[in-house]
Amino acid sequence: QVQLVESGGGLVQAGGSLRLSCAASGRTFSMYAMGWFRQAPGKEREFVAAISRSSGTTGYADFVKGRFTISKDNAKNTVYLQMNSLKPEDTAIYYCAVRERGSDTYYTGVREYDYWGQGTQVTVSS
Repeated sequence: QVQLVESGGGLVQAGGSLRLSCAASGRTFSMYAMGWFRQAPGKEREFVAAISRSSGTTGYADFVKGRFTISKDNAKNTVYLQMNSLKPEDTAIYYCAVRERGSDTYYTGVREYDYWGQGTQVTVSS
């Protein structure tokens, strides 16, 4: 069982920045592929960014490319999502997720992940 705890959400003005953190339990964090997803009210959960378990290969949704950066610190069992140039449409609950097994690649599907955090609210005002 892997437990995930997100932090770093909040209220920010358009054009501002936030850094989300997700701390994971487990002895084999370096073997986890990690992802960030978001869900706005009335919408389905959608892929934002992901990172592979060891090579550090990353993938992003088109709507965040050039603005968001995902990174993974194996020593701290933590994955980060640096969000710059935030827009009101980025407002959502942001979730991190873990995939325990698989190839050294990143995953973009909700069903491809094994464990989820409780989410952290990000609100961007115009």
